Amino acid sequence: MREKWKKRILVTGGAGFLGSHLCDRLVARGDDVLCVDNFYTGSKANVAHLLGKPNFELMRHDVTFPLYVEVDEIFNLACPASPVHYQHDPVQTTKTSVHGAINMLGLAKRCKAKILQASTSEVYGDPEVHPQNEDYWGRVNPIGIRSCYDEGKRCAETLFFDYFRQHKLRIKVVRIFNTYGPRMHPDDGRVVSNFIMQALRGENITLFGDGEQTRSFCFVDDLIDAMLKMMDTPDDFTGPVNIGNPGEFTMKELAEKVLRLTGSSSRIVHKPLPSDDPRQRKPDLTRARQHLGWEPSIPLDVGLQKTIDYFSSTLGR
Repeated sequence: MREKWKKRILVTGGAGFLGSHLCDRLVARGDDVLCVDNFYTGSKANVAHLLGKPNFELMRHDVTFPLYVEVDEIFNLACPASPVHYQHDPVQTTKTSVHGAINMLGLAKRCKAKILQASTSEVYGDPEVHPQNEDYWGRVNPIGIRSCYDEGKRCAETLFFDYFRQHKLRIKVVRIFNTYGPRMHPDDGRVVSNFIMQALRGENITLFGDGEQTRSFCFVDDLIDAMLKMMDTPDDFTGPVNIGNPGEFTMKELAEKVLRLTGSSSRIVHKPLPSDDPRQRKPDLTRARQHLGWEPSIPLDVGLQKTIDYFSSTLGR
């Protein structure tokens, strides 16, 4: 008979950047963890250290196909999250968000499981409201080159709330803002990994536009704390909840920090701004503070140093 205190938890996209850190935490606290990934952007290396654990299992599976397992909770993280990857096969990106949500919601319904959707700040598009709170409906281009990701995640949220209203499913929705840390894909095209890899290789650091566009960067450990707290909120609280770091930095400031922390002699060069790239991004954390008792605690310089150390080790330095 199964030990009552042990939750069976499914993490889709569990071998990815965020998913692998989540699996670490769940395994460490004693849950039975089933990590599912199709390894499109995830990597076995991210969870290799967990493979010998008796309460961890790794399965190669694509969430666009149904999954037949027995679980108590589901964290649905499966979806490429960087423009380089999600624009490589935009149709598959949309399918992963939409079909993946339908399949995982169907599984949750059958198992009577609680399910959390990892949504994104990209649902706000290029916002006219700053900072962004959860009541803002966003300003998304539905036919742009980023919309496979933006609209896929928006549709996934729609499905989650329809399952909640129609089937009384226990849902949780978090909107994740820019996150960084060890196990990021070195060539994923996101600004933190781009800048660090360019600095470590001594290449020019590419700033798009004038470098004055802003982002708010949350270290991965802080983010996982928030996701775990969200899953444990009362059943009548669904979210959505913004999770991210409200500290706002320009791309130019980030580039200068990376140069200083790496001691690199790379030069900053400017390139044209990509289509539909948001000018500002910053979470309003009122709801997270109120319902989760959470806010991030790791300063950007500390998190960047940990990330730089990780990328240095991948380059064999």
